[in-house]
Amino acid sequence: MATQTIAIVTQENKTFYDRTLLERLLPFLTYLKYGQKKPFAKNEGDTINFRRFNSLAVATTPLTEGVTPAGNSISVTAITATVQQYGDFITTSDKLDLVGIDPVITETTQVLGDQAGLTLDTVARDIIVAGTTVQYAGGKASRLLTAQADVMTGTEIKKAVRTLRRNNAKPLEGKYFIGIVGPDVEYDIISDTMWQDVSKYSAAMQIFDGEMGSLYGVRFIRTSNAKKFAAAGASGADIYATMIIGANAYGIVDIAGGSKPQMIIKEHGSSGTADPLNQIASMGWKALMTAIRLNELAMVRVESSATI
Repeated sequence: MATQTIAIVTQENKTFYDRTLLERLLPFLTYLKYGQKKPFAKNEGDTINFRRFNSLAVATTPLTEGVTPAGNSISVTAITATVQQYGDFITTSDKLDLVGIDPVITETTQVLGDQAGLTLDTVARDIIVAGTTVQYAGGKASRLLTAQADVMTGTEIKKAVRTLRRNNAKPLEGKYFIGIVGPDVEYDIISDTMWQDVSKYSAAMQIFDGEMGSLYGVRFIRTSNAKKFAAAGASGADIYATMIIGANAYGIVDIAGGSKPQMIIKEHGSSGTADPLNQIASMGWKALMTAIRLNELAMVRVESSATI
């Protein structure tokens, strides 16, 4: 009887699977793309540290000739967040040849990459969307919005931009704010007569993944993972959260750097007596992740209903 040995994962294959996981993961990371990224250092505890440099007061006192003024000092606020570990795995009893790049493993890695991306983006989203600067559509004072009436409009966008500018929030690259919007609210935004489709300016600037257009100084990014407060409005209306974001509004772990998710593959027979017939293999991922709001004044959550 012939004996077949299943080889361990080679470094070349491991690199391929890690890359495949990351490639499938990255398109889901809408909320993670616009935060201040910080690498997570190993062996330094489970916290990640950010610093916010506070603005100086205006210097309105005239200088006196020949007299050195008292000067000032920089004020820094330290902000820390605790990272958490996330992950999942799939087991299979199929015969997987790990010497080559087996399609089953590749496809499973892609499915896990989709899950990892959506997981990490959702974790970041829920932290970011919980910010304290909130604007309710239709001039309402709470989330009890009316379905198909208190929808997103150009006026709501202009109000959010006004709030950010009053707060001295800095646009990204000094030019524009970012809006993260779901498909339900997208329908209402693009109905504004001033809406500029991305195709109209794509030749003049770098386009973000998922970018659909701009309106009143905000470049909008579409995501199917936008926050929805189900049945939270008046008469059970669904309420949608659109984030309008300035520079350095929040911080995240840099998962594209040294903290990127890890693909873990266990070949058949790796479990010893727990798998006496070498029947079980597994593929999984794990990652460290957190997000933290650094400046509440640099982002606005606009809540609205949507046109059905």
